[in-house]
Amino acid sequence: MFRVTVDKDKCTGDAECVDVCPVDVYELVDGKSEPVNADECLGCESCVEVCEANAITVEEV
Repeated sequence: MFRVTVDKDKCTGDAECVDVCPVDVYELVDGKSEPVNADECLGCESCVEVCEANAITVEEV
């Protein structure tokens, strides 16, 4: 199980994480990424790699 966190202050809303996530964890909400399906996270950290703003953290819990 993984905890997915998006720092709204850093998020630019470019939707790279939305596009790259293989299990659709993210959606854009009010122009910012929101981990709406965080339970589905596989821990692959693709989202972390593509986030140029370093707004996403994925932690194993």
